[in-house]
Parts: sequence; C-alpha cells; structure tokens
Amino acid sequence: MEPWLRIAGKGSEALWWGNTPGEWLAACASIALVLVGWWWVQVRVRRQIRRLAASSAPRGVRLLAELVAQVRVFPLLAMSVALASKWLVLPPRLAELATDLVVILLALQAGFWATAALRFWLREQLANPGPDGRIEAPTLTIVDFVVRLLIWLLVGLVALDNLGVNITALLTGLGIGGIAVALAVQNVLGDLFASLSIALDKPFLPGDTIEVDTVSGTVEHIGIKSTRIRSVNGELVVVSNADLLKSRVRNYGRAAERRKLFQLCVHYSTPVERLRQVPALVEAVVRAQPGARFERCHLRTLGDSGAVFEVVFFSDAPEFEPLVAAEHEVNLGVLEALAGAGISLAYPTRTVLVEREA
Repeated sequence: MEPWLRIAGKGSEALWWGNTPGEWLAACASIALVLVGWWWVQVRVRRQIRRLAASSAPRGVRLLAELVAQVRVFPLLAMSVALASKWLVLPPRLAELATDLVVILLALQAGFWATAALRFWLREQLANPGPDGRIEAPTLTIVDFVVRLLIWLLVGLVALDNLGVNITALLTGLGIGGIAVALAVQNVLGDLFASLSIALDKPFLPGDTIEVDTVSGTVEHIGIKSTRIRSVNGELVVVSNADLLKSRVRNYGRAAERRKLFQLCVHYSTPVERLRQVPALVEAVVRAQPGARFERCHLRTLGDSGAVFEVVFFSDAPEFEPLVAAEHEVNLGVLEALAGAGISLAYPTRTVLVEREA
C-alpha cells in the first residue's frame, strides 16, 4: 500500500508517513475516546467519589477521592499518544520520542499523586491528635518538606533519563560536587537530618518540659535547624538539633508522675517508740495531699546529728510548678505532724569533751 502523505527530506533522511486515512481516523478516534472517557470521569465518577468522601467515609475512599481529584492533563496526553502510536507507523526517531514523552508525562502524574497522598496523610495526622491531645504540626512540616523534595527529585531524574541525559555521569558529577558542598555545609546538613530524626522518632513535642545538659524548660518550636526551649528562668534557649540528639534529653512531659525524695533527721534524744511513729505520720501527711502518692519512709541511717529517715512520694502532675507546690504542702504538713507528736528535728551539732588533768 502506497503512502498517501510524504514529508520531504534529503537523501536517506526523508521521512515517509506510511499510514492510510483509515489509520489516521482510528488514531483520532482513540484520542477522542480518551477525551470522552475523561469527561465521563469528571462528570460522574469524581462527583460520586466526592460525595462518598465525607468525614464518615472510610479512609481508603477519601484517599481515592484525593487521588482522582489530582488527575491532570498529563495522563490524558500520555494515553492519547500511546493509543495513537498503536494505529500509526511512525519513523523510529519519532516513535522513540513518543515513548519517552509517555514515560515523562506518567512520571509527572505519579509525582502529583505521591504529593496528594502525602497531603492526605498529613491532614489525617493533624485531624487526629496524639493520646495527649497535641498536634505534631512542626514535625509534620519537616516530613512534608523532605518527602516532597525526594519525590520531585526522583521525577526529575526519570525525566532527564528519558530525554537522553546520562544519569550515571550526572549523578557521578553531582556526587563529586556534592562532597565539596557537603563538607562546606556539613553542620547545616547534620541539623537537617537531625530534625528529620526528631520528626520521625518523636523524643519530644512542642509543649513538653525537657532537660538537656544544664538547660531545663518547655519546648516551644522544633525547626529544620534548631529547637527553641523556653527556660524556667524565662529566656529563650536555641539548641541545634544535632546537639540535641547527641545529648541525654530528659522529657518530663511524657512522665505520668514525678518522684520526690527528701530526708528527715530526727534528734537522738527522741525515744525509740516515737521514732517508730515517724513513717506513719509522714504517710498520713502525703496521702492527705491531692495528687500525691506515698511510696515509703524508712530509717535509712544513723547520721552524725540524728536518725535519718528517707521519704519518697510521687506527684501525678509532672510539671515543675505542681510538683513544687505538692512538695511545699508535704514539708509543712510533716513539720506540723512531728511537732504535734513531740518529735524534734536535729540540726548539725558537735559535742566537744574537754578533759582536765588532775
């Protein structure tokens, strides 16, 4: 069958379009079929999925609605080119270009789907706070930034590979240049990866009371490079994320209760019968305080100035202010109870015996 259309060229590089009008008609019909199908999806399917994607719908249905809403023109063009190429006989170079174009368009659509799924997951996390009722917005922002960067970096590499760029050589060149850049900004990169580790591992959240080395305070913000802590003294302390991961962090915000230990030194002149009453007196005082749990009270040692009792109790409010308030009330109650029982506390004393010669 003789071709009906010829595009002139020189020598062996002349391109012949060996396709009949029926084949061109079939190619155009396939493109029209794709457009009509997309119109049907737009009008019917998307409307139905949006109706099902209510707050009471399962998570899978809502995710499907999100993905359908993110369908762009790229897959339409890719499907049109792929279907049209099945009916037409194209020159090798043009056929290869069409295949590369299909792959690039599908990669772009995959990038939009991946980012849509990421946004859906972030919204689900923000809509469902943790057990303590707090929303992890700063950590989710870090995850969003890093994952989006990786998604579009991968899409860009796929596009460059299909455009004929030698990805291996490019990655090698970027690797050599990246080493120099990494050495120059290694502290910044260290803080960036440390922030990602904090976001995923979640050792603390904004609002937690933590203690890092000599710094104690409440976490106000977790950034990409640093974390801001409002100290108990009032100042704002900025600590790099890399330094935080290298330190031992005590998170009092995750504690269900706080332990408090103190000692009582009773004078040696106190009779043994009254010494036996001290644990019961202290226990009654601790149990009378709201939010306090008595643990133990024992005579631990015989000190230089008196008999030393060790008292341990817990407060169900791990924050600093409620703990100090409970300790204040317990100390006053112990003093009143011991005074009422006729038991006096000892203070550091030293007895000096002077011997005179006859």
